[in-house]
Amino acid sequence: MANLTSKEATALEEQLGSEQVLVAKYRGMAAMCTDAVIKTKLEQIASRHQQHYDRIVGYLK
Repeated sequence: MANLTSKEATALEEQLGSEQVLVAKYRGMAAMCTDAVIKTKLEQIASRHQQHYDRIVGYLK
């Protein structure tokens, strides 16, 4: 795990929370969407935010 200041750790925790919210929102919107093109785009955006989340978690290990 990287040596982080408390300010850096707090910023990363906030970013993790933001990424989780974005993943949930985009997945939720995709689940409600009936247009296949828009649904695919929303799922891609959710996946991108999941990757961001996973990358941050990987950095913290």
